[in-house]
Amino acid sequence: MVEQQKGARGRGVLSNRSGRYEAFTRHAFDDGWNGGGLNNIGECGSADIDGGPPPLATHLHNDKSRSIITYNKSPDVKFDRSINPYRGCEHGCVYCYARPTHTYLGHSAGLDFETEIYVKPDAARHLTWELAKPGYRPQPIALGTNTDPYQPVESKLKITRSILSVLDAHHHPVTITTKNAGLVRDLDILGSMAARKLAGVALSVTTLDRKLARSMEPRASSPGRRIDAISKAAGAGVPTVVLVAPIIPGLNDHEMEAILEQAAQAGAVAAGYILLRLPREVTDLFCEWLDGVQTNKSARVLRRLQGLRGGKLNSAKFNERMSGTGTEAGLLRHRFKVACKRLGLATVPPQLNTSAFTPPRRCDSTADKAQLSLF
Repeated sequence: MVEQQKGARGRGVLSNRSGRYEAFTRHAFDDGWNGGGLNNIGECGSADIDGGPPPLATHLHNDKSRSIITYNKSPDVKFDRSINPYRGCEHGCVYCYARPTHTYLGHSAGLDFETEIYVKPDAARHLTWELAKPGYRPQPIALGTNTDPYQPVESKLKITRSILSVLDAHHHPVTITTKNAGLVRDLDILGSMAARKLAGVALSVTTLDRKLARSMEPRASSPGRRIDAISKAAGAGVPTVVLVAPIIPGLNDHEMEAILEQAAQAGAVAAGYILLRLPREVTDLFCEWLDGVQTNKSARVLRRLQGLRGGKLNSAKFNERMSGTGTEAGLLRHRFKVACKRLGLATVPPQLNTSAFTPPRRCDSTADKAQLSLF
Protein backbone atom coordinates (compact mmCIF):
# COMPACT_ATOMS: atom_id res chain seq x y z
CA MET A 1 0.00 0.00 0.00
CA VAL A 2 1.26 3.49 -0.80
CA GLU A 3 2.72 5.16 2.26
CA GLN A 4 0.80 8.39 2.08
CA GLN A 5 -1.41 10.26 4.51
CA LYS A 6 -2.35 13.29 2.43
CA GLY A 7 -4.00 13.62 -0.93
CA ALA A 8 -4.50 16.69 -3.06
CA ARG A 9 -6.62 19.41 -1.51
CA GLY A 10 -10.28 19.22 -2.49
CA ARG A 11 -9.92 15.71 -3.92
CA GLY A 12 -11.11 12.37 -2.62
CA VAL A 13 -8.60 9.54 -2.86
CA LEU A 14 -5.05 9.87 -1.57
CA SER A 15 -3.04 8.64 -4.55
CA ASN A 16 -2.85 8.24 -8.29
CA ARG A 17 -1.53 4.73 -8.62
CA SER A 18 -1.17 3.41 -12.16
CA GLY A 19 -4.04 1.77 -13.99
CA ARG A 20 -3.85 -1.92 -14.77
CA TYR A 21 -3.38 -1.32 -18.50
CA GLU A 22 -0.47 1.11 -18.21
CA ALA A 23 3.03 0.04 -19.22
CA PHE A 24 4.67 1.47 -16.09
CA THR A 25 3.73 1.47 -12.43
CA ARG A 26 4.26 4.59 -10.33
CA HIS A 27 3.75 5.17 -6.62
CA ALA A 28 3.65 8.39 -4.61
CA PHE A 29 5.94 8.50 -1.59
CA ASP A 30 7.07 10.85 1.15
CA ASP A 31 10.84 11.37 0.93
CA GLY A 32 10.93 13.76 3.89
CA TRP A 33 11.19 16.98 1.93
CA ASN A 34 8.54 19.71 1.73
CA GLY A 35 7.41 19.22 5.30
CA GLY A 36 6.15 15.70 4.69
CA GLY A 37 4.06 16.51 1.63
CA LEU A 38 4.12 14.60 -1.63
CA ASN A 39 7.27 14.92 -3.68
CA ASN A 40 6.04 13.46 -6.91
CA ILE A 41 5.75 16.10 -9.60
CA GLY A 42 4.29 13.62 -12.05
CA GLU A 43 1.25 13.13 -9.85
CA CYS A 44 0.50 16.27 -7.92
CA GLY A 45 2.83 19.04 -9.07
CA SER A 46 5.11 20.93 -6.67
CA ALA A 47 4.20 21.16 -3.02
CA ASP A 48 2.71 24.20 -1.30
CA ILE A 49 4.87 26.32 0.97
CA ASP A 50 3.09 24.79 3.98
CA GLY A 51 4.24 21.32 2.97
CA GLY A 52 0.91 20.08 1.60
CA PRO A 53 0.25 19.18 -2.03
CA PRO A 54 -1.27 21.89 -4.20
CA PRO A 55 -4.84 21.73 -5.48
CA LEU A 56 -5.18 19.79 -8.70
CA ALA A 57 -6.72 21.38 -11.76
CA THR A 58 -9.50 19.66 -13.70
CA HIS A 59 -8.69 18.91 -17.34
CA LEU A 60 -11.48 18.42 -19.87
CA HIS A 61 -11.22 16.15 -22.92
CA ASN A 62 -13.70 15.65 -25.73
CA ASP A 63 -15.08 12.12 -25.74
CA LYS A 64 -15.00 10.62 -29.23
CA SER A 65 -17.84 8.12 -28.75
CA ARG A 66 -20.15 7.93 -31.75
CA SER A 67 -23.14 6.63 -29.82
CA ILE A 68 -24.70 7.93 -26.64
CA ILE A 69 -27.11 5.27 -25.31
CA THR A 70 -25.57 2.32 -23.48
CA TYR A 71 -27.62 -0.87 -23.04
CA ASN A 72 -27.29 -3.43 -20.26
CA LYS A 73 -28.86 -6.72 -19.20
CA SER A 74 -27.97 -6.66 -15.50
CA PRO A 75 -30.64 -8.21 -13.24
CA ASP A 76 -29.49 -5.89 -10.42
CA VAL A 77 -30.80 -2.67 -11.97
CA LYS A 78 -34.27 -1.62 -13.05
CA PHE A 79 -33.28 -0.03 -16.38
CA ASP A 80 -31.95 -1.45 -19.61
CA ARG A 81 -30.40 1.72 -21.07
CA SER A 82 -28.49 4.71 -19.81
CA ILE A 83 -26.62 7.84 -20.83
CA ASN A 84 -23.51 9.20 -19.14
CA PRO A 85 -22.72 12.73 -20.35
CA TYR A 86 -19.32 12.55 -18.66
CA ARG A 87 -16.57 9.98 -18.07
CA GLY A 88 -14.73 10.55 -14.82
CA CYS A 89 -16.27 12.59 -12.02
CA GLU A 90 -15.12 15.69 -10.16
CA HIS A 91 -17.15 14.77 -7.09
CA GLY A 92 -14.23 12.57 -6.11
CA CYS A 93 -16.20 10.02 -4.06
CA VAL A 94 -13.53 7.75 -2.58
CA TYR A 95 -15.75 4.66 -2.89
CA CYS A 96 -16.99 5.21 -6.46
CA TYR A 97 -17.45 1.88 -8.24
CA ALA A 98 -16.97 3.61 -11.62
CA ARG A 99 -13.32 4.47 -10.97
CA PRO A 100 -11.92 1.37 -12.74
CA THR A 101 -13.52 2.47 -16.04
CA HIS A 102 -10.92 5.25 -16.28
CA THR A 103 -8.16 2.68 -16.70
CA TYR A 104 -9.63 1.81 -20.11
CA LEU A 105 -8.68 5.35 -21.16
CA GLY A 106 -5.07 5.02 -20.02
CA HIS A 107 -5.64 6.87 -16.75
CA SER A 108 -5.45 6.01 -13.09
CA ALA A 109 -8.59 5.09 -11.18
CA GLY A 110 -7.27 7.40 -8.45
CA LEU A 111 -6.82 11.16 -8.81
CA ASP A 112 -7.01 10.94 -12.62
CA PHE A 113 -10.63 9.85 -12.32
CA GLU A 114 -11.40 13.12 -10.52
CA THR A 115 -9.29 15.44 -12.67
CA GLU A 116 -9.24 14.04 -16.22
CA ILE A 117 -12.87 14.44 -17.26
CA TYR A 118 -14.17 13.37 -20.67
CA VAL A 119 -17.16 15.32 -21.92
CA LYS A 120 -19.67 14.60 -24.68
CA PRO A 121 -20.53 17.96 -26.25
CA ASP A 122 -22.43 16.28 -29.12
CA ALA A 123 -24.57 14.17 -26.79
CA ALA A 124 -27.88 15.81 -27.77
CA ARG A 125 -27.18 15.44 -31.48
CA HIS A 126 -26.19 11.77 -31.12
CA LEU A 127 -29.26 11.13 -28.98
CA THR A 128 -31.54 12.62 -31.64
CA TRP A 129 -30.04 10.29 -34.23
CA GLU A 130 -30.48 7.23 -32.04
CA LEU A 131 -34.05 8.03 -31.12
CA ALA A 132 -34.84 8.42 -34.83
CA LYS A 133 -33.73 4.89 -35.74
CA PRO A 134 -36.66 2.87 -37.17
CA GLY A 135 -36.21 0.00 -34.74
CA TYR A 136 -35.97 2.10 -31.60
CA ARG A 137 -38.46 1.20 -28.84
CA PRO A 138 -38.73 3.56 -25.85
CA GLN A 139 -37.97 2.61 -22.27
CA PRO A 140 -36.84 4.99 -19.51
CA ILE A 141 -33.30 6.23 -20.07
CA ALA A 142 -31.26 6.49 -16.87
CA LEU A 143 -28.87 9.43 -16.46
CA GLY A 144 -26.10 9.17 -13.90
CA THR A 145 -25.62 5.42 -13.68
CA ASN A 146 -21.82 5.54 -13.91
CA THR A 147 -20.75 9.13 -13.28
CA ASP A 148 -22.80 12.06 -12.06
CA PRO A 149 -24.66 14.08 -14.73
CA TYR A 150 -24.60 17.15 -12.44
CA GLN A 151 -20.95 17.18 -11.49
CA PRO A 152 -19.47 20.73 -11.26
CA VAL A 153 -18.53 21.11 -14.92
CA GLU A 154 -22.19 20.68 -15.94
CA SER A 155 -22.95 24.17 -14.61
CA LYS A 156 -20.98 25.58 -17.57
CA LEU A 157 -21.31 22.94 -20.29
CA LYS A 158 -25.02 22.15 -19.83
CA ILE A 159 -24.71 18.80 -21.61
CA THR A 160 -27.20 17.11 -19.28
CA ARG A 161 -29.67 19.92 -19.89
CA SER A 162 -29.30 19.51 -23.66
CA ILE A 163 -30.09 15.81 -23.31
CA LEU A 164 -33.17 16.55 -21.24
CA SER A 165 -34.34 19.04 -23.85
CA VAL A 166 -34.25 16.34 -26.55
CA LEU A 167 -36.08 13.84 -24.35
CA ASP A 168 -38.66 16.44 -23.41
CA ALA A 169 -39.30 17.42 -27.03
CA HIS A 170 -39.96 13.81 -27.99
CA HIS A 171 -41.88 12.76 -24.85
CA HIS A 172 -39.27 10.18 -23.87
CA PRO A 173 -39.14 9.03 -20.21
CA VAL A 174 -35.99 9.65 -18.15
CA THR A 175 -34.67 8.98 -14.65
CA ILE A 176 -31.78 10.81 -13.00
CA THR A 177 -29.47 9.78 -10.17
CA THR A 178 -27.23 12.43 -8.65
CA LYS A 179 -25.43 13.67 -5.53
CA ASN A 180 -25.60 17.26 -6.68
CA ALA A 181 -28.16 19.93 -5.87
CA GLY A 182 -27.45 21.37 -9.33
CA LEU A 183 -30.38 19.22 -10.37
CA VAL A 184 -32.74 22.02 -9.33
CA ARG A 185 -31.54 24.14 -12.27
CA ASP A 186 -33.44 21.84 -14.62
CA LEU A 187 -36.69 21.58 -12.68
CA ASP A 188 -38.39 23.65 -15.37
CA ILE A 189 -37.86 20.79 -17.83
CA LEU A 190 -38.24 17.98 -15.30
CA GLY A 191 -41.41 19.43 -13.81
CA SER A 192 -43.03 19.62 -17.24
CA MET A 193 -41.96 16.07 -18.04
CA ALA A 194 -43.13 14.77 -14.66
CA ALA A 195 -46.60 16.19 -15.30
CA ARG A 196 -46.71 13.77 -18.27
CA LYS A 197 -45.22 10.92 -16.18
CA LEU A 198 -41.97 11.16 -18.11
CA ALA A 199 -39.45 11.96 -15.36
CA GLY A 200 -38.29 10.80 -11.95
CA VAL A 201 -35.18 11.69 -9.95
CA ALA A 202 -33.11 10.06 -7.22
CA LEU A 203 -30.85 11.90 -4.78
CA SER A 204 -28.10 9.85 -3.19
CA VAL A 205 -27.54 10.81 0.46
CA THR A 206 -24.61 8.94 1.96
CA THR A 207 -24.46 10.66 5.34
CA LEU A 208 -25.94 13.61 7.22
CA ASP A 209 -22.52 14.34 8.75
CA ARG A 210 -21.17 17.31 6.79
CA LYS A 211 -17.56 16.64 7.82
CA LEU A 212 -17.68 12.97 6.78
CA ALA A 213 -19.36 13.89 3.51
CA ARG A 214 -16.68 16.46 2.71
CA SER A 215 -14.02 13.84 3.32
CA MET A 216 -15.68 11.04 1.32
CA GLU A 217 -17.32 13.14 -1.41
CA PRO A 218 -15.29 16.37 -1.50
CA ARG A 219 -16.99 18.08 -4.45
CA ALA A 220 -20.52 16.72 -4.17
CA SER A 221 -23.24 18.90 -2.65
CA SER A 222 -23.43 18.94 1.14
CA PRO A 223 -26.01 16.64 2.76
CA GLY A 224 -28.24 19.60 3.64
CA ARG A 225 -28.28 20.84 0.06
CA ARG A 226 -29.22 17.38 -1.19
CA ILE A 227 -32.15 17.19 1.22
CA ASP A 228 -33.15 20.67 0.06
CA ALA A 229 -32.95 19.48 -3.57
CA ILE A 230 -35.35 16.63 -2.70
CA SER A 231 -37.74 19.21 -1.30
CA LYS A 232 -37.52 21.44 -4.36
CA ALA A 233 -37.90 18.54 -6.80
CA ALA A 234 -40.93 17.26 -4.91
CA GLY A 235 -42.34 20.78 -4.86
CA ALA A 236 -42.01 20.92 -8.65
CA GLY A 237 -44.09 17.77 -8.93
CA VAL A 238 -41.18 15.48 -9.78
CA PRO A 239 -41.42 12.04 -8.10
CA THR A 240 -38.26 11.85 -6.00
CA VAL A 241 -36.40 8.85 -4.59
CA VAL A 242 -33.78 8.96 -1.84
CA LEU A 243 -30.91 6.50 -2.10
CA VAL A 244 -28.96 5.66 1.05
CA ALA A 245 -25.91 4.79 -0.97
CA PRO A 246 -23.48 3.44 -0.40
CA ILE A 247 -23.98 1.94 3.02
CA ILE A 248 -20.54 1.52 4.60
CA PRO A 249 -20.75 -0.76 7.65
CA GLY A 250 -19.09 0.77 10.68
CA LEU A 251 -19.04 4.23 9.14
CA ASN A 252 -22.50 5.39 8.05
CA ASP A 253 -24.87 2.41 8.39
CA HIS A 254 -26.22 3.78 11.68
CA GLU A 255 -27.61 6.79 9.77
CA MET A 256 -29.99 4.85 7.54
CA GLU A 257 -33.18 5.66 9.44
CA ALA A 258 -32.24 9.31 9.99
CA ILE A 259 -31.54 9.83 6.27
CA LEU A 260 -34.81 8.19 5.27
CA GLU A 261 -36.72 10.29 7.80
CA GLN A 262 -35.28 13.61 6.61
CA ALA A 263 -35.86 12.67 2.96
CA ALA A 264 -39.47 11.65 3.66
CA GLN A 265 -40.09 14.93 5.45
CA ALA A 266 -38.65 16.74 2.42
CA GLY A 267 -41.08 15.02 0.08
CA ALA A 268 -39.39 11.87 -1.19
CA VAL A 269 -41.92 9.23 -2.28
CA ALA A 270 -39.64 6.19 -2.50
CA ALA A 271 -36.28 4.95 -1.25
CA GLY A 272 -33.51 2.49 -1.96
CA TYR A 273 -30.11 1.51 -0.59
CA ILE A 274 -26.91 -0.02 -1.95
CA LEU A 275 -24.13 -1.69 0.01
CA LEU A 276 -20.59 -0.46 -0.60
CA ARG A 277 -18.98 -2.05 -3.67
CA LEU A 278 -15.19 -2.17 -4.12
CA PRO A 279 -14.42 -3.48 -7.62
CA ARG A 280 -10.82 -3.78 -8.84
CA GLU A 281 -8.70 -0.69 -8.05
CA VAL A 282 -11.35 0.74 -5.72
CA THR A 283 -10.45 -1.80 -3.02
CA ASP A 284 -6.93 -0.47 -2.53
CA LEU A 285 -7.96 3.17 -2.95
CA PHE A 286 -10.71 2.87 -0.35
CA CYS A 287 -8.53 0.94 2.11
CA GLU A 288 -5.82 3.57 1.68
CA TRP A 289 -8.33 6.32 2.46
CA LEU A 290 -9.61 4.46 5.51
CA ASP A 291 -6.09 3.99 6.88
CA GLY A 292 -5.17 7.61 6.25
CA VAL A 293 -8.39 9.41 7.19
CA GLN A 294 -10.51 7.05 9.30
CA THR A 295 -7.61 5.37 11.07
CA ASN A 296 -9.52 4.39 14.23
CA LYS A 297 -12.39 2.86 12.27
CA SER A 298 -10.49 1.16 9.45
CA ALA A 299 -10.16 -2.35 10.90
CA ARG A 300 -13.78 -2.40 12.07
CA VAL A 301 -15.16 -1.23 8.71
CA LEU A 302 -13.20 -3.81 6.75
CA ARG A 303 -14.07 -6.63 9.16
CA ARG A 304 -17.78 -5.90 8.95
CA LEU A 305 -17.65 -5.51 5.19
CA GLN A 306 -16.03 -8.94 4.90
CA GLY A 307 -18.86 -10.33 6.99
CA LEU A 308 -21.33 -8.96 4.44
CA ARG A 309 -19.32 -10.24 1.48
CA GLY A 310 -18.68 -13.85 2.45
CA GLY A 311 -15.22 -13.15 3.83
CA LYS A 312 -14.14 -10.90 0.95
CA LEU A 313 -14.12 -7.14 0.51
CA ASN A 314 -16.06 -7.30 -2.74
CA SER A 315 -18.40 -9.57 -4.64
CA ALA A 316 -19.37 -9.20 -8.29
CA LYS A 317 -22.17 -11.77 -8.14
CA PHE A 318 -25.53 -10.68 -9.50
CA ASN A 319 -28.29 -10.48 -6.89
CA GLU A 320 -25.63 -10.15 -4.15
CA ARG A 321 -23.32 -7.28 -5.07
CA MET A 322 -25.84 -4.55 -4.20
CA SER A 323 -26.99 -5.88 -0.82
CA GLY A 324 -24.54 -8.50 0.48
CA THR A 325 -25.25 -11.83 2.15
CA GLY A 326 -25.47 -13.22 5.66
CA THR A 327 -27.03 -12.18 8.93
CA GLU A 328 -26.01 -8.53 8.88
CA ALA A 329 -27.19 -8.13 5.29
CA GLY A 330 -30.56 -9.52 6.38
CA LEU A 331 -30.66 -7.06 9.26
CA LEU A 332 -29.98 -4.14 6.89
CA ARG A 333 -32.85 -5.24 4.66
CA HIS A 334 -35.17 -5.54 7.66
CA ARG A 335 -34.22 -2.12 9.03
CA PHE A 336 -34.78 -0.56 5.60
CA LYS A 337 -38.21 -2.14 5.12
CA VAL A 338 -39.39 -1.23 8.61
CA ALA A 339 -38.26 2.38 8.23
CA CYS A 340 -39.85 2.75 4.80
CA LYS A 341 -43.14 1.33 6.05
CA ARG A 342 -43.14 3.67 9.04
CA LEU A 343 -42.35 6.70 6.86
CA GLY A 344 -44.67 5.84 3.99
CA LEU A 345 -41.85 5.44 1.47
CA ALA A 346 -42.30 3.02 -1.42
CA THR A 347 -39.44 0.63 -2.14
CA VAL A 348 -39.91 0.72 -5.91
CA PRO A 349 -39.77 3.92 -7.99
CA PRO A 350 -42.89 5.25 -9.72
CA GLN A 351 -43.59 3.87 -13.18
CA LEU A 352 -43.05 6.20 -16.15
CA ASN A 353 -45.01 6.50 -19.38
CA THR A 354 -43.48 5.06 -22.56
CA SER A 355 -46.53 5.35 -24.81
CA ALA A 356 -46.26 9.09 -25.59
CA PHE A 357 -42.91 8.87 -27.40
CA THR A 358 -42.76 10.64 -30.76
CA PRO A 359 -39.52 9.86 -32.62
CA PRO A 360 -37.55 12.62 -34.31
CA ARG A 361 -37.61 12.81 -38.07
CA ARG A 362 -34.83 10.65 -39.47
CA CYS A 363 -31.65 12.63 -39.97
CA ASP A 364 -28.97 12.55 -42.61
CA SER A 365 -26.00 11.62 -40.44
CA THR A 366 -23.54 13.07 -42.93
CA ALA A 367 -25.16 16.43 -43.49
CA ASP A 368 -26.71 16.68 -40.02
CA LYS A 369 -30.01 17.85 -41.49
CA ALA A 370 -33.47 16.37 -41.23
CA GLN A 371 -34.68 14.64 -44.38
CA LEU A 372 -37.56 16.32 -46.12
CA SER A 373 -40.98 14.83 -45.47
CA LEU A 374 -42.72 13.13 -48.37
CA PHE A 375 -45.74 15.37 -47.76
